[in-house]
Amino acid sequence: MTTEAVAGTTGQTVSDSGVIERSRTAPEEFAEIFDRHSAAVLAYLSRRIGRSTAEDLTAETFLVAFRKRGRYDPEQPDARPWLYGIATNLLRRHRRTEVRQYRALARTGVDPVGDHDEQGATARLTAATATRRISAVLAKLSPGERDVLLLFAWEQLSYAEVAQALDIPVGTVRSRLHSARKRMRTALPDLDPTNFQE
Repeated sequence: MTTEAVAGTTGQTVSDSGVIERSRTAPEEFAEIFDRHSAAVLAYLSRRIGRSTAEDLTAETFLVAFRKRGRYDPEQPDARPWLYGIATNLLRRHRRTEVRQYRALARTGVDPVGDHDEQGATARLTAATATRRISAVLAKLSPGERDVLLLFAWEQLSYAEVAQALDIPVGTVRSRLHSARKRMRTALPDLDPTNFQE
């Protein structure tokens, strides 16, 4: 689990579910969930829709999560899939903006989240070319395929976590991921095939 845990009053670590449970009676405790996961949610949304919109959606994600914390499943120690699910649902209102972002990336090759200062000119050119090509394919995927692929590839969620995030069966996750990978392999046969393996 990648969730950072904090020391509780007894010195034991507290899972996300424990923090959320405490926040039901002490709402200020929910700030710990924001501290643990806001940077990851912001990075995920930034790559999908651009930084300025992502900042707004990140804030909205945590507002929705705070309001719905009473319905959080305490059996889930890691809140990331839940938060990514909320973020992805909010993102659905911005699908056209996301597709425009991928088309712009396909033209320019400039990743809005990438740190280009540390890369050499050759590495930047290679990365920009790959980014343009991958972004063009991402823009053509169905929203469901894109959601599954990006949660799996960028956020490294398991099949079960993606299913939880999107509130779909694991079989649907597998099917959409298989379809997305097949389309990526077909469109980008010369890129490293291990990136698109099952």
